[in-house]
Amino acid sequence: MSHSLRVIFAGTPEFAAAALAAIHEAGFAVPLVLTQPDRPAGRGMKLQASPVKRYAQEHGIAVAQPPSLRRAGKYPEEAAAALDLLRATPHDVMVVAAYGLILPQEVLDIPPHGCINIHGSILPRWRGAAPIHRAIEAGDAETGITLMQMDAGLDTGPMISEVRTPIASTDTTATLHDRLAALGAQLVVEGLTQLERDGALPVTPQPADGVTYAEKIGKQEAALDFRRSAVALARQVRAFDPFPGGAATLDGALLKLWSAEPADGVNVSADAAPGQILDVSPAGVVVACGEGALRVTQLQKPGGKRLPAREFLAGMPLTAGQRFTLTDAGAA
Repeated sequence: MSHSLRVIFAGTPEFAAAALAAIHEAGFAVPLVLTQPDRPAGRGMKLQASPVKRYAQEHGIAVAQPPSLRRAGKYPEEAAAALDLLRATPHDVMVVAAYGLILPQEVLDIPPHGCINIHGSILPRWRGAAPIHRAIEAGDAETGITLMQMDAGLDTGPMISEVRTPIASTDTTATLHDRLAALGAQLVVEGLTQLERDGALPVTPQPADGVTYAEKIGKQEAALDFRRSAVALARQVRAFDPFPGGAATLDGALLKLWSAEPADGVNVSADAAPGQILDVSPAGVVVACGEGALRVTQLQKPGGKRLPAREFLAGMPLTAGQRFTLTDAGAA
């Protein structure tokens, strides 16, 4: 099916690439894609194209990678060139998903139908950089995707539509990300189809109550503090998979803890110190917490791979009584 609506797309990671693929496959013309400049990645730190750039190149879509879109920023010439390119590229609407650059008002004013953002939470909860991680970490029962008309604020624009999904007790940021990426792709195609049909999209202002901010995830947050409750720690571990993982030090070795659950029914004696290993078995390593105990089921030693507890223990035996200590996770 072919569409007359022309869509400039701005996005960078896999979450955005899923939406770009859906828009392109639905038959909308995409005359231009904006994505972040290539970044060094992997062991060799070679420059790598973003998932969005890779998709665009594979499908013959023009790509621009300005380091900034702000005339008053650090890259005024590159920003001016990108703004000229946007103005010179005939289009009807711009779709933005996890792009990673601030869009100044000047950019928001260029597309005839403005800029539509695919945001990974139910606004106004979790505005900002890391909505998927923060929803799991906070123990939210559900999250979703909000399609939003962008304004100059941080995720403050009026809402077009939303779709919700429960957060399962086994969800990690990786699993929830993939589910939300698929939902976002579907929701934006429905929105564009409606915009083409009706010439406009209905918008509702965000509620003033319930605003929270999802700060960017810092590497130092990997540090697991066993003085916290087992429930909170289990959520932290799930929220930080795949990045930055949970980290704790055991006898001088920095271990990554990748999968954990509250160990229900384990009796933690009053003299067990937080971080103390209570039980070691192929089913997992049970660790005393400030409240309850945590069963760690997937671990990684320095220079090793993520392994289920059974395989990990074969290479690095642990014993009850050993104690995890808080790590300087900035070094992780």
